[in-house]
Amino acid sequence: MLKGFWNTLPVPIIGLSPMDGVTDAAFRYLTARHGKPDVIFTEFVSVEGIAAGAVRLLEELRFDPIERPIVAQLFGADPSAFFKAAVVVSCLGFDGIDINMGCPSKSVTGHGGGAALILDPDRAREIVRQTRAGTEAWANGLTPSQTGLPDQIIAVLPKLIEPRQPLPVSVKTRIGYDRPVIDRWIPTLLETEPAVISLHGRTLKQLYTGEADWEAIGTAAAMIRSTETKLLGNGDVRTVTEARERCRQYETAGALIGRAAQGNPWVFQDYIPTWTERLKVALEHARYFARFFPEPAFVRMRKHLLDYIKGVEGAKEIRNSLMRVTCLSEVEAILAELISTAETTSVIH
Repeated sequence: MLKGFWNTLPVPIIGLSPMDGVTDAAFRYLTARHGKPDVIFTEFVSVEGIAAGAVRLLEELRFDPIERPIVAQLFGADPSAFFKAAVVVSCLGFDGIDINMGCPSKSVTGHGGGAALILDPDRAREIVRQTRAGTEAWANGLTPSQTGLPDQIIAVLPKLIEPRQPLPVSVKTRIGYDRPVIDRWIPTLLETEPAVISLHGRTLKQLYTGEADWEAIGTAAAMIRSTETKLLGNGDVRTVTEARERCRQYETAGALIGRAAQGNPWVFQDYIPTWTERLKVALEHARYFARFFPEPAFVRMRKHLLDYIKGVEGAKEIRNSLMRVTCLSEVEAILAELISTAETTSVIH
């Protein structure tokens, strides 16, 4: 089993969970800069899209060295596409590859990917094997052109990364589809010897409702303990202190923090920022976003901005203003005014 960087991390490992539509390049950069989690995952990227030549998807795999160790998360249902995507991710210089087997979205599960793989163990195993085979083949000298990848993908890949090292492969999943099935699902995954299994304590049916079942996560951790695979728990972790306590109580190797990091990169340091600090980092976030994404995409920044203003006096009025922004200059004007009055603004932590 190849563990790569995973063996170098402190225990418990406290990382940033992958979140679709959230952990883009700007979000990850700000989190790394102000939060410094032990490991960072990208939002997931379609392997079928990469294999078909969708160059725009590679924008979602852009990262800054400050984010290391950085893991690219992939989703899909075609094992051969995972092989090709693993070669691409290896070429891009990532530290690891993670396979999404937990997304509950119908747009993903309807095509056999994400949490649907819980119901298709043979395909799940083959996907892990092909992903590992792809990064190992790349390390042994395979070139992207030898994989059958489209020319437009090959053209934008770095020409040379030396020395070539295969990347560790991990899996992020849930405790079950419509009910917990860790008694058979975890052993299925262990057959493929992933470096890490990140386990969300809800079934697909639950989506993100109810409470995460950390007892089930603890049971899975006990099943894994005799192997070399590490288990990270995920779900309803709001602070680093809480993450460490759950790791201790349920004997996991670590935990991932997701929604609690939105608008709050400091969560990984257990630091409560001032209102002024929140506004300044929100502005930094917007500026970084504008550097990497075209202006028509700036509307995606709105949801991030709203996360920074939670619990503040006058949040409704601020939210109404931010929900209308279409470019960086509009954000700069709004936040400059807020910063000028920040010392007299009440904040509920």
